[in-house]
Amino acid sequence: MNESNTRKNIKPGSNVGIILKQDQRSGKITQGIVKKILTKSSHHPHGIKVQLKDGRVGRVKEIH
Repeated sequence: MNESNTRKNIKPGSNVGIILKQDQRSGKITQGIVKKILTKSSHHPHGIKVQLKDGRVGRVKEIH
């Protein structure tokens, strides 16, 4: 199981790489700091959905 798919591994303030909805086909990763965790379940197969401090929303693919 990938660590970016598990909610407990991601905290507000974490430096992460996310894939924005419009970048899902290209797989382009956007770096940012987590402001809020949006996924309620403890695990999600496509990555935990978060909101970054700049307001962008996407699924976590890597944790730095």
